[in-house]
Amino acid sequence: MIRFLAAHWLLLLIAVAALAGGYLFVALRRRAYAVRFTNLALLRSVAPRGPGWRRHVAAVAFLLSLVALVTAMARPSTYVKVPRERATVMIALDVSLSMMATDVAPSRAAAAKAAAKQFVDGLPTTFNVGLVSFAGTASVVVSPTKDHDALTSAIDGLQLAESTATGEAVFAALTALAAVPPDGAREPAPGRIVLLSDGFRTAGRSNDAAADAAREAKVPVSTIGFGTDDGTVELQGQLVPVPVDRDALRQLAEATSGRYYSAASGKELREVYQDLGSSIGFRRVPREVTTWFLGLGLMLGFAAGAMSLVWTSRLP
Repeated sequence: MIRFLAAHWLLLLIAVAALAGGYLFVALRRRAYAVRFTNLALLRSVAPRGPGWRRHVAAVAFLLSLVALVTAMARPSTYVKVPRERATVMIALDVSLSMMATDVAPSRAAAAKAAAKQFVDGLPTTFNVGLVSFAGTASVVVSPTKDHDALTSAIDGLQLAESTATGEAVFAALTALAAVPPDGAREPAPGRIVLLSDGFRTAGRSNDAAADAAREAKVPVSTIGFGTDDGTVELQGQLVPVPVDRDALRQLAEATSGRYYSAASGKELREVYQDLGSSIGFRRVPREVTTWFLGLGLMLGFAAGAMSLVWTSRLP
């Protein structure tokens, strides 16, 4: 199916139709004038032999060349299928105040950001990757994209805030995964969630509710714990203990068929997506075929000129 990217140029076809109508009118008028001679035999003897029907062939070729050139001006295009990788990994990064603790050098937040960027750098470039940040609420900072550099830049810009809504982070990541275009595929895009946190949920929906939703969507959640039992942060002049909640992170991972990591290395993190697999979808994009019609128009124009020169000794 052909689609025109600049369809307004097709209005010029009205002028071509008017030109064709004018040619037809003149041809019929010439024929009517010739019939006025009562002695047709005499007319044939005194009138030079013309090209007859051949002059109409040249005219038709010329008009068709105009149609082709006008069509080319309208930028005709056809749709082609372009393959697109749909596999997606969502990174959920804890930016709660407890991540200020320095029991993991230089701090839990800095270590988590470094691990997240290391993970993104190790992902295949064809994979989509997105970013969710969570403290008292969770939000999608970067929707799934193949622009991995944009995501690492966004990680650097995250700021800490109060509370920890771990469950909400999983729900936000699931929503982002569900929004990945189907691109003609019947099954949902294969996805994984990687959640980096010190574990203690203090706000939002429960981890159990999040695990149920992830399990229903068939999206494993792998968790990475940052911190020790001796972690502390200073809040309003008081030293507050913030031990890492390994059990909560481990239970969330196990309930969704994910993996729990307490010390994340690049080699360990690669295990998160090694079994993710590939899902190729197709998106339809327009491809211009203007040159086809330009070429056709030029060939018809040259043919019309050549036929007119050979048969009438003049250009149409």
